[in-house]
Amino acid sequence: MDRMAALTRLTDAAASRALPVIGRAFDAARRRAEEVSRKVLGEDFQSRVEWLRRRYENMGGDPFGLDPDVAKSAVTVLSFFHRLYFRTETFGLDNVPETRALLVANHSGQIPIDGAILGSSLFLDLTPPRVGRAMIEKWAVSLPFASTFFNKVGQVVGVPENARRLLAMEELLIVFPEGVRGITKPFSKRYQLQDFGSGFMRLAIETNTPIIPVAIVGAEEQYVNLGNLEWAARLLKMPAFPVVPQVLVPGGQLPLPMKYRIYFGEPLRFGGDPLDEESVIADKAWLVKQTIQDMLNRALAERKDYLK
Repeated sequence: MDRMAALTRLTDAAASRALPVIGRAFDAARRRAEEVSRKVLGEDFQSRVEWLRRRYENMGGDPFGLDPDVAKSAVTVLSFFHRLYFRTETFGLDNVPETRALLVANHSGQIPIDGAILGSSLFLDLTPPRVGRAMIEKWAVSLPFASTFFNKVGQVVGVPENARRLLAMEELLIVFPEGVRGITKPFSKRYQLQDFGSGFMRLAIETNTPIIPVAIVGAEEQYVNLGNLEWAARLLKMPAFPVVPQVLVPGGQLPLPMKYRIYFGEPLRFGGDPLDEESVIADKAWLVKQTIQDMLNRALAERKDYLK
């Protein structure tokens, strides 16, 4: 019994010494987690969430099914990629109005991560925060569960009726006029804008909406695409089947951690008749394309100077 009592006293003494150490370790881990959370999400993350929640409550809710709680969870995940993985920098955010606008950007990356990071910048960096409503391809919502998820995070199928309704709600529309041509371009054509569709220009003229040209640098190098297998795309009913060797390397399925730089240009306004001949509308769309190409060229030149 004496031995048992001595062992008990020894155990109690060890526990009394260990518990403060464990407590301090837990406190340090909690503080570190809070520091990382503040670094990734920002000090004002919750206030941004509440601001947007009130915005949509005051509008009577979102007719397309935007769920602030689901959107919050999505941004929480994306914030890691936005802040730490891609180390995103934004320039010219003051050019984004608090009212409606078309954000017209270059598209790339094989997977539309550029759209997600652009949307993250509008939520995490813009004041007041906004939800970027991307116009997604019809084929994307045919994927299992994709349609419901896209709606809950604020994205809609890219048809004119949806776009007009969102602009009437004074929303920000994210448009990639290159479409699939941009996202599947090979590495040899990075930062070379492909042909623009003209639908966004007719929409801008019809609704008297300013166009904000956006240049995204970094996304065009996150996956090295050597070409597209058209027969595989037809077989799988996909718009393209890129050849990306890095996905065969362990861990290569993740995009390369290229630094993102997003440039928001000054607003462009176009008048005229939205029903003008295609050649007239196409000329105006070309002006937007050339503006974005010039922004990309300048940004790439600055990046080279920075690396010297």
